[in-house]
Amino acid sequence: MTDDSRPTTEITLLGRSYVIACPPEEQAQLNRASRYLDRAMHGIHARGKVLGAEKIALMAALNITHELLQALDERKDSEAALERLGQRLEQAVADVTPR
Repeated sequence: MTDDSRPTTEITLLGRSYVIACPPEEQAQLNRASRYLDRAMHGIHARGKVLGAEKIALMAALNITHELLQALDERKDSEAALERLGQRLEQAVADVTPR
């Protein structure tokens, strides 16, 4: 299989088009991710403090990674809280169950 026969999709980041190799079943996720990244890059560009597409992309990547890590931490905290609630529920049921 040559590179020319690989399925591709076109995305746009900060007004510039890119053709990306992508299986058809993953194109929707790629398009969603590229729209998210494009909005992040436009937000950084609009502030005018960071110049150059490469630096804007790096700042966007750092910001998105920060968001991801926060979400993962929140999920971990929620899972721990649910585990504690489950343990309390099991204990409460055990306390009221006749022996």
